[in-house]
Amino acid sequence: MSDMTDAKRRLVERLKRTDSATAGELAADLGLTDTAVRQHLEVLEQAGYVRRTATESVGRGRPPVRWQLTAVAAEVFPDRHAELTVELLETIRAELGDDALERVLEARAGRQMQQYVHLLGTGPLVDRVRRLAEQRSREGYLAEIAEAVDGEVVMVEHHCPIAAAAHSCATVCRTELEVFQAALGDDVIVQREQHLLAGDQRCAYRVALR
Repeated sequence: MSDMTDAKRRLVERLKRTDSATAGELAADLGLTDTAVRQHLEVLEQAGYVRRTATESVGRGRPPVRWQLTAVAAEVFPDRHAELTVELLETIRAELGDDALERVLEARAGRQMQQYVHLLGTGPLVDRVRRLAEQRSREGYLAEIAEAVDGEVVMVEHHCPIAAAAHSCATVCRTELEVFQAALGDDVIVQREQHLLAGDQRCAYRVALR
């Protein structure tokens, strides 16, 4: 969210500490006016960070609106999962050795390959690559495909959610290429044409029938 002001951040942090709250309760807690809080909440609601919750009416009149955070609001708070992944890789390497780290990554790749094989199935090459790109996008890689005039298919990943781990251990990228090759089938060849670790802006893979 580009306009996450200090007041909006304080509102999000206050809601993080409670199940829900009314605008009046938030205003009292933060020393703001009810009007200002409602305006901030409406902006946060439009951004998908908060939602209104239904409450039971007590006595006469309309029940007060209560607000709570959505799952999207998690992006406001610090997230060390990338650092944790790198620390785990480095710890495995330091405590158990490079061979153990390779075995762990190979086991992960094996499970990932089984999942992809099930998802991709069989059929025309472009359909298989499209299903792979859709799955990769669900995993955060922002992937898309383009068909070449020679019948080949190029899959481009515009984002890498595991870039920190890949920089720490090149095996992560190597096993991904192997997974693509195995999941798409023995009748294709997968080549990486662009690579973030090589200084490119994205990763791109060309897939062709043998």
